[in-house]
Amino acid sequence: MKIIPVLDLSQGQVVHAIGGERNQYRPIESGLCAGSDALNIIDAFLDLYPFNLLYIADIDAIQKNGSNIAVMEKLHGRFPRLELWVDSGISDISGYTAWQELKIGHAVIGSESLPDAALLSTVCKSDCAPYLLLSLDFKGERFCGERHLLNHAELWPEHVIIMTLTRVGSLQGPDLNQFGAIRRRAPHKKLYAAGGVRDMDDLNRLARAGADGALIASALHQRRISARDLVALASGANETNAQ
Repeated sequence: MKIIPVLDLSQGQVVHAIGGERNQYRPIESGLCAGSDALNIIDAFLDLYPFNLLYIADIDAIQKNGSNIAVMEKLHGRFPRLELWVDSGISDISGYTAWQELKIGHAVIGSESLPDAALLSTVCKSDCAPYLLLSLDFKGERFCGERHLLNHAELWPEHVIIMTLTRVGSLQGPDLNQFGAIRRRAPHKKLYAAGGVRDMDDLNRLARAGADGALIASALHQRRISARDLVALASGANETNAQ
């Protein structure tokens, strides 16, 4: 199971995302390093563990209030081997094409940003990139997006994030019921849980529920998940794959 650190970027800084209330996000206060500079935060993540994948939410772009492309270009230049998954609020094919032309990471298309489920099919059929990701966004039980998209897994790309926005930054634990329902609906997709992960127990529960990965931030910043935990999780995955 992949462990994927998260950066939420707003006005050039890493912010603490809490509950999906984006207007209230403030600069992160991390237990891993001082300040909220994105380069320093990633250095701290990589000092903790040699992650090879990072998820970025461009909060300004999602809210249609600017973007953090300049920061992401710096990150890509500084950490060229670090794969980036980026939600930049893409809502149409031209936005997707423009993102792909930057060549700095894989696009995450959030259901909350899609005006029409049919758009995803158009994007999936385009030859702009090797793959993209869909984020199924929820606020509690409410799906943020067109219901047709949620009910038709055949429209989804191979990689799908289940984003529980109300649990982001909350350390309330992941919504296992919601994750399990989507896993049953899409048994052959690569599914990644996001929102609420507190510790290794939560990661183990998600693994048993069929998660291919988990997006985490607060549990890392608060040192609730240690380097030893991450090594043990990776070793267990390697042993399972070898059997």
